[in-house]
Amino acid sequence: MKKLLLATAVAALSVSAANAAPTIYGKAFVTADYVNAEFDGPAGNMYDEDTVEINSNSSRIGFKGSEAMTANTDVIYRLEYGTSVDGDSNGFTNRDTYLGVVNKQFGEFRAGNNQSSLDKINNVVVNQGYWDNMGTNVNDGDVVEALNMADSGRINSSVIWMSPKYDGLPLQMTAMYSSDEANGNKDDGFGVAMMFDQGTGFTAGVAYDKDQNINGDIIRGTATVDLGKYMAAPVTLGALYQVADYDVSGYEKEKGLVVSAQMGLNNFARPASVYAQYNKTDNLGGLDNANSDQIVVGGKYMYKDNIIAHAYAGINNADNVGYTGSTGDAEVFVLGTGLEYLF
Repeated sequence: MKKLLLATAVAALSVSAANAAPTIYGKAFVTADYVNAEFDGPAGNMYDEDTVEINSNSSRIGFKGSEAMTANTDVIYRLEYGTSVDGDSNGFTNRDTYLGVVNKQFGEFRAGNNQSSLDKINNVVVNQGYWDNMGTNVNDGDVVEALNMADSGRINSSVIWMSPKYDGLPLQMTAMYSSDEANGNKDDGFGVAMMFDQGTGFTAGVAYDKDQNINGDIIRGTATVDLGKYMAAPVTLGALYQVADYDVSGYEKEKGLVVSAQMGLNNFARPASVYAQYNKTDNLGGLDNANSDQIVVGGKYMYKDNIIAHAYAGINNADNVGYTGSTGDAEVFVLGTGLEYLF
C-alpha cells in the first residue's frame, strides 16, 4: 500500500511539473546592411556615412507557459528578453514580461511589461530587418537615423485586458492601464483598441492611447484586404493612418501614413513573397515642417518554416530635422540581406 501511495504521489508531481514547465522560444535575426547616410545643415555636409554594418534585428529569447487554476481559468506567464546577436550591446533587455490569467468567458488579463494596445491593430507594416523602424522620429546622438512616426512600445507597470472571441462577433477588444510610475511620475496612461476581422480577408482597426507611447494622445486607424479571397491575385494591401498630439506647448500634430503591399510567389519550391511599403510623416516628433518620406522594397524566402532569408532596399528622406544642435535635411539609403532563425 505504501508503495502504491508513493507511486501515485510521484505521478501526480510529474503531471504537475509537466503542466508548469515553460516553453522556451526565441529568434536570431542578423543582417548585413550597406548604409549610406548624410546630413546637410547650415554648415553644408555635416555627416556622411558609407559603410557595411552587421545588425541584430529584434533577436530574443523567451519562456512562456500556462497552468490550469480551474476548469475555465488558466494562469499564464511570459518572460521575454531581447539580445544583440551582433554584440553591439551586452546583456538582455526586457520585452514582454508578465503574469496573468485567461478565462473562457471574461478574456485575458496580463500585468507587467506589455506591448501597448496600439499594437493590437498593427497588421499593416511588412518591412523587415533594418527597415522595421517605425517609432524613431528623432536622430540619435552622432547617428543620422531613418525617421518615421511615433509607434507602439512596451509599457512597464501596466495591465492589459483582451476580450474573448465570441461566436458571431468578429471583434477583438483591448483595454490598457499604466500607472504614473511608468511615465516618470507624470500621469496615469490608458489605451483602447478594437479590431474587426470576420475571416473574409478584410480587417479594420481603430486604437487610441493617452500618455503611454508619448506624452500626449495617439489615435490610429488601420485596414487590410487580402485580394486572394476575392480574385486570383495573392496580394495583401494595407493602410495605416495616425495622428499624434504631443502635450508640449508650441508643438504641432504629427501625422503619419503607411501604405503596404505583399505578394506571395508561387513559382518557388518553398514559400516566398515580395513586398513594398511607403511611409510618410509630417511634423516629426511634433516639430513644425519636419517631414519624412520612406520607400522600401524587399522579399523573403522560407527555406523551412523557421529559417527565413531576407533581402531589401530602401531610402528615407527627412527635411528640417535636428542633428547635433542644427536643423537640416537627412537622407538614408540601405541595401541589406540576412537570415532569420526561429526556435
